[in-house]
Amino acid sequence: MSDRTPELDRLYEAARKYCNWGKWGPEDEAGTLNYITAEDIVNAARLIRKGRVFSLAIPFGPSGPQRGGLRRFNPMHFMLRDGSDVVVGAVPGMPAGIGGADDVVLLATHGATHWDALAHIIFDNKMWNGYEATRVSSLGASKNSIMSYRDRIVGRGVLLDVPRAKGLKYLAPGYGITPAELDETARAEGVAVGRGDIVLIRTGHIALCRERGDWADYAGGDAPGLTFDTLGWLYEKQVAAVASDTWGVEVRPNELASVNQPWHRVAIPQIGLAVGEIFDLEELAEDCAADRVYEFFVVAVPLPLENAVGGPVNPVAIK
Repeated sequence: MSDRTPELDRLYEAARKYCNWGKWGPEDEAGTLNYITAEDIVNAARLIRKGRVFSLAIPFGPSGPQRGGLRRFNPMHFMLRDGSDVVVGAVPGMPAGIGGADDVVLLATHGATHWDALAHIIFDNKMWNGYEATRVSSLGASKNSIMSYRDRIVGRGVLLDVPRAKGLKYLAPGYGITPAELDETARAEGVAVGRGDIVLIRTGHIALCRERGDWADYAGGDAPGLTFDTLGWLYEKQVAAVASDTWGVEVRPNELASVNQPWHRVAIPQIGLAVGEIFDLEELAEDCAADRVYEFFVVAVPLPLENAVGGPVNPVAIK
């Protein structure tokens, strides 16, 4: 007889039901990004009609949303050489007045706009495709690192603007988006979500933060997001990647209170889904509402950081 709680039973059942391990071979480290084919990329490029480019990243700097939760901090920028060094001739081998500036950035890979690597989440001592959790050591991930995504997240993007479809500016913190609401939003926009798509889900949470002039508890606090049942929707539609404008994509407070971020425990290590967080979808959403075109070309490859479990990115949507 199982000693699990009903919540844990639900989690384990979803992990069993929505498991793609071995689907792309025992050595795979790219997961659902395998759904994107070369033909898909060529077809997605044909969606470019007006040549307008939208950056979907927030600024990487001290103005970001992190407040120290999970030991994450906002990106920090430092100068190695500056203009004053040039003026006084402080750089060895260079005469005064001739030189340049140089800098360095210190950041948490999940601190601003980013993709979660498949090594980021562990469930039942395993990560994506059955690799042991111990493959992520103090030196980083020897399997399922963000390097697996460095040339893979390119293709057809679809924006599902859930609050706009409901006639709202934004969804309230704690609002759970159901599979039926995802379908309703797609119908309202005249788009279909299917195999290989990069799905961007707008909740309006960044718009709310901007309206009140403060990130407040954006990083880890209550937020609108996907319900646990959307795992089946994403799995069955064979979505390649999903990203949202919240800290963690899924609804907070979490539905399964005994496990932090339960949706993640299935989406990443079991489905192998590429998950993006802290995407700024506001400008893109305004344009989609204006021209009624909710599909576009997306290029969202992360920095190829060796052995990293997260990947900072400046994703772009091109219409």
